[in-house]
Amino acid sequence: MLTPLRLEHNERDLDAWSSSVNHIHATRGFAGDPWPNEPMTLERNARDLQAHEDDFAHRRGFTYSVLSEAGDEVIGCVYIYPSPKDDVEADVRSWVRATRAALDGPLYATVCEWLRAEWPFSTFDYEPRDIARARDIGWPTQPGVDPPATS
Repeated sequence: MLTPLRLEHNERDLDAWSSSVNHIHATRGFAGDPWPNEPMTLERNARDLQAHEDDFAHRRGFTYSVLSEAGDEVIGCVYIYPSPKDDVEADVRSWVRATRAALDGPLYATVCEWLRAEWPFSTFDYEPRDIARARDIGWPTQPGVDPPATS
């Protein structure tokens, strides 16, 4: 389940990524990225989450928490921001926590379908993943979250 990243996710978000630093650094789209880095406090993570929440509110970028079906565990995040490339509209990245690594491909497939069906982009960069297992494990094909209004 995707939901806009909020401050209320702070503890669960910090737990998800801080338990998966090496896994995230090995995830396509994060190679060479200095984030995530440690040490991280709840206060510093809250500032990061507030910046993402502000970007969402001001339509500068859109960050979503990937939550378990019950909504009690942060599985990962999806980031949708303007691309620095002139010929690409959006830069998309995602990660899942190490204990949910099998969901990386299915999340990628779901987000790609969602971007093509519901977002106003004709082009976006999103590092490809192995999506063969997406349907094998019963991952939903639509995250069920509407993109921000375009007005």
